[in-house]
Amino acid sequence: MTTPSVHHRRGRTTLVVERISEQLYSILCERITSGEYAPGSRLDPQAIASEFGVSRTPVRDTLARLEHDRLVETRPRSGTFVTRPTRQDVHEVCQLRKGLEWLATGVAAETMPLEQIADLRNEAVNALRAAEQGDYEPFFASDTRIHHDIVATTGNSRLITARESVEPFVYWLRVLGATGPHRLAGSTHRHLEILDAMAARNSAAAQEAAAIHLTEVEEWTLADMASHDIVT
Repeated sequence: MTTPSVHHRRGRTTLVVERISEQLYSILCERITSGEYAPGSRLDPQAIASEFGVSRTPVRDTLARLEHDRLVETRPRSGTFVTRPTRQDVHEVCQLRKGLEWLATGVAAETMPLEQIADLRNEAVNALRAAEQGDYEPFFASDTRIHHDIVATTGNSRLITARESVEPFVYWLRVLGATGPHRLAGSTHRHLEILDAMAARNSAAAQEAAAIHLTEVEEWTLADMASHDIVT
């Protein structure tokens, strides 16, 4: 996720390019998905407008977009709050991913260059080693890249857009509850299984591993989030 350029002056963050709403969306989305804004916390539109030195209009537009992404929710006469993800949210996102990525994996198994597959595999192995030492960021980066590259390989703009539409929520769920050792080792095992099948140009095996992976992701995400008392 790319954070836009901002200018700091006298303790206040001021946006410096024309597309204010886009920048504001990126910043607030980053704060939510990184956990800086905790699930259930209230967002004050006036405070946000004051922090960035903007009118209420781009703030309202940004919150509406975040609500469309299901990262925030507006409660009548109460305000806007960061969403507390539900079991149904996790199920729906994983179900959508399974359908899209099962198809994409079949295409990628036939078309992704072998050099790219090998590079993804090496990165996944190194990321697991880093995670075993307590550094989870390489795993998150590797996980994101594997799924992104598989979908991007299809060249199907509609499929790519559909997958991108849930990426903020996917990233958020990963940050909220994806640090269990079983999750990291299990995901890496499936990633390697998918990549090895792709390297062998075995589409059926790659797709089967991808489907199992997304089923496991749903189970592990729910378990990890429940242990942190996050999911409802």
